[in-house]
Amino acid sequence: MISPYTGWTREHWADLADRLLLSARRHASPSHARVSFPGEPGGYGPDVDALEGFARTFLAAGFRVAGEGGRDPLGLMEWYADGLAAGTDPHHPDRWVRLDEHGQAKVEAASIALVLHLTRPWLWDRLPPRVREQVVDYLAPAVGSGYPPINWVWFQIVVEQFLASVGGPYAQEDIDAGLALAESFEREDGWYADGAERAYDHYAGWALHFYPVLWREMAGLPPDPRHLARLERFLDDAVHLVGADGSPLVQGRSLAYRFAAAAPFWVGARAGAGSPGLLRRAASGIVRHFAERGAPDENGILSLGWHGPYRAIAQDYSGPGSPYWAAKGLFGLALPADHPVWTAVEEPLPVERGDFARVVRAPGWLVSGTRADGVVRVVNHGTDHSHPGSGLADAPLYARLGYSTATFPLLAGDPLDQSVVVLDEEGRASHRTGFDAGPVRVLPSGTLVGSSRWRARWGEQGPGPDHGYSRAGAPMRDGPEVEVVSVVRGAWEVRLARLTGQARRLRMGGWPAPEGGPATRVAGGPGLGESGTEVAATPLGERTLVPWCATPGEAEPGRWYAAALLLGDGGRPPVIGEGKITWPDGTIDDVPEPETATFPGLSK
Repeated sequence: MISPYTGWTREHWADLADRLLLSARRHASPSHARVSFPGEPGGYGPDVDALEGFARTFLAAGFRVAGEGGRDPLGLMEWYADGLAAGTDPHHPDRWVRLDEHGQAKVEAASIALVLHLTRPWLWDRLPPRVREQVVDYLAPAVGSGYPPINWVWFQIVVEQFLASVGGPYAQEDIDAGLALAESFEREDGWYADGAERAYDHYAGWALHFYPVLWREMAGLPPDPRHLARLERFLDDAVHLVGADGSPLVQGRSLAYRFAAAAPFWVGARAGAGSPGLLRRAASGIVRHFAERGAPDENGILSLGWHGPYRAIAQDYSGPGSPYWAAKGLFGLALPADHPVWTAVEEPLPVERGDFARVVRAPGWLVSGTRADGVVRVVNHGTDHSHPGSGLADAPLYARLGYSTATFPLLAGDPLDQSVVVLDEEGRASHRTGFDAGPVRVLPSGTLVGSSRWRARWGEQGPGPDHGYSRAGAPMRDGPEVEVVSVVRGAWEVRLARLTGQARRLRMGGWPAPEGGPATRVAGGPGLGESGTEVAATPLGERTLVPWCATPGEAEPGRWYAAALLLGDGGRPPVIGEGKITWPDGTIDDVPEPETATFPGLSK
């Protein structure tokens, strides 16, 4: 059996793509230029929504036809050629928002350019000269234009490289500057940050590793050994971040793109980086995870949500067409049926082979997978989509102390889940964004250790559009310094915390597990005598349980408080005492001292 773990073959993928594409036609304008899915308009308005609907489904159509060597029984190229003709015609009533009218058009233009490259013999080469001229004119405002210094630099590179390949206007200095900026995003072990901040999320894979491979193909250049080495190393971490049930790590913005998380595994296969059977296992697991849980729905629609609709996980700019960036996860269909990634037998994910413990240095993550329940957990001491000392309110999808493949962070309110907070006089919880990150490491026993330290602050997210990360607002109120050390083994974390200076009440929050899901528990040590469980709603369950423990009164400054936090089946809790931690499996570790020399931004 070629797919012993997922049961998914290339035919399953093709059927999913066809279902999405045929459903999209039902929501298209007569010219095919606009695809307007049902739902409330996004923050950029219905014109942008309709452009996204076209461009993002165009990705799926292009991958489908490219992988079939031009065979096109659904007439996809003809259908989208009609839309190109109308959308790029400045006088057509269905014309698209232009790149110099709205920034989001710069994003969608890159998808259009990429598909025109991948399907050139069957689409671009057959377009009438007038339509080719219109397409070039539509894309031309990318030249010399400003793009945000994040993953967007690749959108300009891809568009201008396509223009260069068809004799259109382009500026080599734009491409060279974009490539240099993209190189500046490189971090340890093959990872990229999404810009200058500690911004680590799925964009590392579905954008920052995705486009370099395809850009070099567009430019007619051989593979870059540096990029391939980074991609292979990144993929070694990435396969460890997929749960046995196929769930990708629930962390970071743009989660409504769902199985776009499969994109780096497919681009790795195209580049010859990694084991084909393992890459397909990861990708097929991710797409099956969603397909079996209501995405797409019974009408073939991808809603704004996770499994089903859940508007709160989207950003302000997201509209009904936005989720179709999930089509990037269908990139494997651009690889022909005889490619090794389709003919190799699936291999088990790391979490299916056995328990593992791993540090991922760039984002500052302690990663623990347990075979018994198939859950992957990340304890976070390096990512907040900000920078040291920024002192902003926390973004729930970045600044929590933990993320997993089986839990969803609470999206509203002050920090509760996966947090160490200081409570003010009104019981409001403090924030940690702008923390100083300590090292992440593996002890000789295989136990993981990481730490961070910050100035507790109270305040709110600032005004302005919500793009999923922290926004500056009114000045935050400062509190005491907080220092946290995490010691992780299997399903358990021993969390040590202390305050310095001002005495305040201290609270530790545990994993936000959906009722009926993996067990969640917090066992407070001496001094953490209060405890409880809050119930909240998340995309994984209307009843999500968040256990917590706290000091009954003010915490003693300088004193270490310890709690054991569980997600999954961990047996009895670890025993903490006399400078030792005794784990359920009998392993004994010394309680690690925090490496305070790594916290230059705070006084001792």
